[in-house]
Amino acid sequence: MIVRCGAVRGAVITHALIAAGAVLFLAGPLSGFVPSYGTGDALLAEQTAYLREWGVVPDELFAGGIRTALTPLTALFVHGNWLHLLGNMLFLYVFGAMTEERMGRVEFAVFYLVCGYLAMVAYAAANASSDQTLVGASGAISGVLGAFLCLFPRARVTSVFPFLFFLPLRLPAWVVLLFWFALQGLAQYRAGSGPGVAYLAHLVGFTLGFLYAWGRYRRTTTVRRSAAATEGDSTP
Repeated sequence: MIVRCGAVRGAVITHALIAAGAVLFLAGPLSGFVPSYGTGDALLAEQTAYLREWGVVPDELFAGGIRTALTPLTALFVHGNWLHLLGNMLFLYVFGAMTEERMGRVEFAVFYLVCGYLAMVAYAAANASSDQTLVGASGAISGVLGAFLCLFPRARVTSVFPFLFFLPLRLPAWVVLLFWFALQGLAQYRAGSGPGVAYLAHLVGFTLGFLYAWGRYRRTTTVRRSAAATEGDSTP
């Protein structure tokens, strides 16, 4: 699914999060850009160690100390490959700026980190015996999507769906985001065991984001906005 929505200038936190994700990925062993990590088996060993050090390992999370308890935060800034990074950052760029503008910088930053942390912990709790490492900002960005749905349900979103032969459709945000949420639920239902996409983290993050925005802003007027666009593709 490719989406197009309003962009906001001066979204400092959103842009900082995107920059941090990109810089950390490029500087780490997962990008393959840093020669000091080696090549072949040596690089693979460095990548595995990096993921386990900074990612969430469910069967270790609740048995470890403070260092392990912080991994749901550090994992938000680790991405497994280029596609993982670009998909997440593009969705953050599309939906983060308007959400940050509505919440304010400090509140948005805290909201992002808390949603991401809790989504990671919820996934780990549901898969407590797993030794597969979980990384990525998907849970936090799903929280942003949930908040966007609550705050800007009527914002016009241009969406392109592959199964409709990439025909661009301009739809309200509530249609696009509820469709995305339904896809995550279906994928979670059909997901098998073993490594893969943490759809449960997406569902938890989205739900938390929507509930927070509803509880925090339900007494204020819902913002209607249609603006010039930015594009993002894939799903977080």
